[in-house]
Amino acid sequence: MATEAKTLSDLGAIKPAAPADAPVHVQKLDKLGRAYATGKRKDAVARVWIKPGKGTITVNDKDYAKYFARPVLQMLLKQPLAAANRLTQYDIRVSVSGGGLSGQAGAVRHGISKALTYFEPELRGTLKKGGFLTRDSRTVERKKYGRVKARRSFQFSKR
Repeated sequence: MATEAKTLSDLGAIKPAAPADAPVHVQKLDKLGRAYATGKRKDAVARVWIKPGKGTITVNDKDYAKYFARPVLQMLLKQPLAAANRLTQYDIRVSVSGGGLSGQAGAVRHGISKALTYFEPELRGTLKKGGFLTRDSRTVERKKYGRVKARRSFQFSKR
């Protein structure tokens, strides 16, 4: 403490420290001109590479429509791109593993959102407001001893 206030009137004379500037987000690209990000959801982990292109999305070397057959999962993947109005501007290559299809789709969505902010830092506000940059931390509760499942108990019998 540089200055010490002994009375309330002294307290009014103290100037507050200059507010810290907001963190500046810069573009993060690899030597091939791609943005890389990791997305996670439940037990699934998705590695996502984004580069300028025609809008093709490849998941584990397959077209995303073949890998995620359900329309709901396909819509989930495109949400961050639609929010940023970038549906046909980037080619996206994804490698995803672990968990089920729903968790994998959530992981890919998270990874695409992060990679978009690395490629275009000015999109961060839009994606943050949509909730795409927040990792969904809900996971399966572990099984406890003395229980059938995480919470289900064995059937009670008086005799």
